[in-house]
Formats: sequence, C-alpha cells, structure tokens
Amino acid sequence: MRRKSKRQFPEKNTDPGGIGSSARNGASGGTSLAKLWSLDTGDISEERGIPTYPTAKKTDGKILRPQYKDILRDPANSLHLISHPSIPANASSKEIEAHSSRISRINKFKRILQTSTISLPDLRTCAWSGIPEEVRAMTWQILLGYLPLSSERRVATLERKRKEYLEGVRQAFDRGNSAPTSVTAANVASDSSKNRGRGLDEAIWHQISIDVPRTNPHLELYGYEATQRSLERILYVWAIRHPASGYVQGINDLVTPFWQVFLGAYITDPAVESGMDPGQLPKSVLDAVEADSFWCLTKLLDGIQDNYIYAQPGIVRQVASLKDLTTRIDKSLAEHLEKEGVEFMQFSFRWMNCLLMREISVRNTIRMWDTYLVSANFSKPSYLASFLYV
Repeated sequence: MRRKSKRQFPEKNTDPGGIGSSARNGASGGTSLAKLWSLDTGDISEERGIPTYPTAKKTDGKILRPQYKDILRDPANSLHLISHPSIPANASSKEIEAHSSRISRINKFKRILQTSTISLPDLRTCAWSGIPEEVRAMTWQILLGYLPLSSERRVATLERKRKEYLEGVRQAFDRGNSAPTSVTAANVASDSSKNRGRGLDEAIWHQISIDVPRTNPHLELYGYEATQRSLERILYVWAIRHPASGYVQGINDLVTPFWQVFLGAYITDPAVESGMDPGQLPKSVLDAVEADSFWCLTKLLDGIQDNYIYAQPGIVRQVASLKDLTTRIDKSLAEHLEKEGVEFMQFSFRWMNCLLMREISVRNTIRMWDTYLVSANFSKPSYLASFLYV
C-alpha cells in the first residue's frame, strides 16, 4: 500500500506566545529574498498578500502640535505646553478633588523635569504610582537612561543617537549603495525596496514581516502602513545588532508601548490608538519616534536578553521563580496543578516572553511599565523580575 504523503499547508504560526521560536528557525528555507520584496510598496513580505490599511477619520483634538519642532529638539519644551481642562460647573466634590490631585502630580513632575540636573531618586519616587501621560515620554526616556540627567547634554545626545539610528537603518537596508547626504528612516527603506540584492538576512526579515501585521491587530494605530514600516525597521536593525538572540517572536510586542507613548508626545491628544494616521505626520517626527523607540527597546532588552537567546534561560528562571512563589503563597493551588499534570511552563511562558502584553491592554501595559521602569535595576540581568508579582 502506498503511504499517503502529508498535505503541505502554507506556513502559519499557531503558537500564540512564540514558544521557543526565533527568526533563525522560523523562516522557510525555500523563500527567496526576491519574493519577499516582490511588492513595490515598501517593506512588505509577499506572504501577506495585498495589504489593506485603515482610513483615518477626522477626530477633534488629534492633530500635530504646532510646536513639534521645539519638542523634537528637546522634550522638555513640551512641559510648558501642558494645559488643564476646566472643571465643569456641576462637578462633584470627588471629581474636583481628583482634578486638583492630578494637576498637583503633573506640576510635581514638571518641577523635577525642568531642573538643570534631574534628581533620579525624586523622579522614581514620583513615577512609582504612575506617570501622567503629559510627561510620560520624557520620564520613560530618563528612567531608561536614554536621556541624560543634565539638561545641557540633552539636545546633543538626542541629535547624536537619532543620527546613529538612521545610519544603522541605512547600513541595514541599503548595503552596497551610496546613501544621500540627508536620509530618513522611511525613505531609506522605501528606496531600498527596489534593490533586491542588498544582503538582508532573509530568515530574520521573513519572521518580522509576518509578525508585525499581527501586532495589536485590534488597535487602529497598528494597522497603518507607516506604523508597520517603522516597527519592521526597528525590529530588523535590533536583530542584526544582537546576533546572539536575533529576532524572537514577542519582541514585536515589547516595542509597541514605546512607539505609542513617544508618538503621543507630538499630538495634542496623546490617546493615539485610533483616529490618526501616523503617515500624515512629518518625516522628522516619525524618524524621532522610531529612533527613540529603538534605543529604549534596546535599553529594556539589554537586561533580559537571556530571555531570547538559545534555550531562553532567562524565561526558564522566571517560570521557576513563579512556581516557587506560588508554592509559598498558595500551596494548595500549586499542589492542584501538579496533581493535574499542569506544568507552569505551559501557561506562563507567554507571560514572561511578552511581559504580560498578550494578556492585558496596551493602555494598562503602559501604566504597569511606569512601575517596571522605576523598580528596574539595569545592572542585573533579572531587573524586571518584579513583574512576577503583578
């Protein structure tokens, strides 16, 4: 009897948490680089088919800040632009108290951030219980060590780091070609799409180009072409700069809080999840958001990179810590799971791999990251272990 051959289906990732999968193992060996770049619409993998993008609806308040050039130069320039809505005449005493408390917190952050040398202990103390969205972008960048504490060094540091990222994009996407004197992240990758032989790492790019369109698909912001192109470039440049891990599924989720928060700093209404197409913004703004997101993602992952290297020892340690914590706090639950043959790795791997981003909304994730970044000890590989207690 002739053995029936298994039917071959198109590759589809059914692993919701990306368990153990990385770009090194996730790409099909027969996929050609030319195929990946066959669509003349930028950096789109052919596996997606013809993409469709949402159309932004006009939403009151979601417009580019007129002072965006000043904010690009120095984020502290946004602090004096913060305005507070007036309290309705029929507001309750509880609402009045909440409004007054919020204004007081914002002003406290402003006093810290506007000093010539920012006090990191004071900033951490304020940020522990949450950061107002008006000052979150700058506060995150300082907590991560991306922005210097000295205001005198801030402008030069931002300019240097953003140029360094753009040069990294140019080298990654336009190898072997002379770049123009003035480059932006968007036009480098767009122009390069016509060049099929530039030496992209096919396996890495293949997996990224599949994962990015599936990132936060329920949010309008992440359906726009400009957003997806930007995330692709960030992830690819990070991956080739970190060959020990390369790109691993789950890292695409970790970049989104940075991208969303930093984008909101340039919009009059920072709630940018819907109602605004980033592609309509000036390239200088998108380049800054992209570069700042890249460097802050790098800072974040530097401390947990062993979560993504071979065998993912960082995640194994965190799962073991969770099991030990559960046994000490709720022994009956731990015994029940053991009796039923349920391993902690089976249900908690994705929690560790994506820092719970697949379990809660992006907005709530952003609030949790306020505390993560405050409690972070960047000198230790396990500095984000505090999220085990969430």
